[in-house]
Amino acid sequence: MDPTIPLIILAVLFVAIALSAIRIVPQARAYNIERFGRYIRTLDPGLNFIVPGVDRVNSKFDLREHVFSSRPQPVITQDNLVVNIDTVLYYQVTAPKAAAYEVANYIQAIDQLTVTTLRNVIGSMDLEETLTSREEINTRLRGVLDETTGKWGIRVNRVEIKAIDPPPTIKEAMEKQMRADRDKRAAILHAEGERQSRILKAEGARQQAILEAQGDQQAAILRADGEAKAIERVFQAVHANNADAKLLAYKYLETLPSLAQGEGNTFWVIPGEFTEAVKNVSHAFAGDAADSKPSTEKNGDGQEGGPARITGPDPAQSSSAQAAMDAAEAAERAVADARDDVRRAGVGIAGSPPEPREET
Repeated sequence: MDPTIPLIILAVLFVAIALSAIRIVPQARAYNIERFGRYIRTLDPGLNFIVPGVDRVNSKFDLREHVFSSRPQPVITQDNLVVNIDTVLYYQVTAPKAAAYEVANYIQAIDQLTVTTLRNVIGSMDLEETLTSREEINTRLRGVLDETTGKWGIRVNRVEIKAIDPPPTIKEAMEKQMRADRDKRAAILHAEGERQSRILKAEGARQQAILEAQGDQQAAILRADGEAKAIERVFQAVHANNADAKLLAYKYLETLPSLAQGEGNTFWVIPGEFTEAVKNVSHAFAGDAADSKPSTEKNGDGQEGGPARITGPDPAQSSSAQAAMDAAEAAERAVADARDDVRRAGVGIAGSPPEPREET
């Protein structure tokens, strides 16, 4: 037999033993080593050496944070309603030795501890409080789990309630309540909108009425000021020109036709001062006409010597007198016509007694 064969076999065995003594631990991992069934140490990440044939790796742990989602668990609330609650746990192995030797299955232990703690917490709340107090439930669950799992080498970083499912009948009642609340809020918002709209319309109408009233007031003031200035100027012009009673009476006659204007005037009453004004105008113009009549002159001895010398009126004065007489006659005819009209209507003229009818 070739003497090199045993050497080769010894070399192969030495290499196998050397390789079995080397343990490379990845990052964020931890290996528990037992020697003859007894825990010796925990290998850290990197290159590690063990005694071949004597030491062995009992358990391997991942030191990163893990997520555990439990099954939906039925829980009874304080108002005797059964709800299914699904939780999510975020935990991390901090002590590999305790996780391997303090509890047989830390995942199952955490799950059962979560269920019992959750039932205790939810049992002291009613359904509405359960649905609106998730943060409080998470805090209480985390406190209990972190305190209990600390001796197991587990740290619970966070606990979240993923879902809370009430019974179908409760869901229908909740949906009806939510629908009623939405309808109520919609009705309130609609009523508020209508109220604001009416208020704004009323404010707009009020401002419009105020502005229109102010405009009418300013217009009335301006019209009154204009009329006052016009009357004042007319009064000043009349006094500046020293108008006599004849002119005033004539202007009074000119304003009488305006009394009969208008759609609702079926008859009109002639005031008593009208006849007096006509008489004044007639007497005034009659006096002017008398002044313009021809006259005879005596001679220087006081006797009528020869034929009388006739002095005629000035042509300009005679024409104006004739026009005045015509105007007076027209005014008298107008008064007579007015009296006839009033007599036909059965109403006497104010200021003058009714004339007796002629019997035929």
